[in-house]
Amino acid sequence: MAISMSSIRGGFCAILLALTVSGCGYNNIPTFEEQAKAKWADVQNNYQRRADLIPNLVATVQGYAKQEKDVLTAVVEARAKATQVKIDASQLTDPNKLKQFQDVQNQLSGALGRLLAVSENYPDLKSNQNFLALQSQLEGTENRITVARRDYIEAVRLYNTELKTFPGLVWAATFFRSNKPMAEFAASDSAQTPPQVKF
Repeated sequence: MAISMSSIRGGFCAILLALTVSGCGYNNIPTFEEQAKAKWADVQNNYQRRADLIPNLVATVQGYAKQEKDVLTAVVEARAKATQVKIDASQLTDPNKLKQFQDVQNQLSGALGRLLAVSENYPDLKSNQNFLALQSQLEGTENRITVARRDYIEAVRLYNTELKTFPGLVWAATFFRSNKPMAEFAASDSAQTPPQVKF
């Protein structure tokens, strides 16, 4: 079976075109988009970890500080609101959805900060091993949240820049028209500081 010269040239041209396309940044947009979505999943994972720690923290404080009912109620309500607002990867291009998510997370951070400040008034609580362990886990989680937000911000910056600069701009205008810039995480100044954990 003889292979014609035109089929060899056609195959060679197809391989050359594929290499040229991949070398010109065609794959950058979907790659950067998936990286940003993965970083967002990490942000959500860390916020969920924080939400999971709160019931144990509230129960521990409740045993010592029954009269701090308002603070405990505020934390429980803020946690409930924070766990109700969800953003999946398809909504990352909607800045209003992201702001709504950020606002409820900021409310929860503030309520947690007030709850941890309450512990100063209860010496027995401050020495309780469960409380200390929960406090330490919460502090570590707040640090993880900060790192996850930073990583997400960087991934979104890379993706959005690719959509606006050459050669990504060409690919965005042709093959990836449905791709929109993702909303950037613009946390408030108070949200940048984790709740103070005092021992």
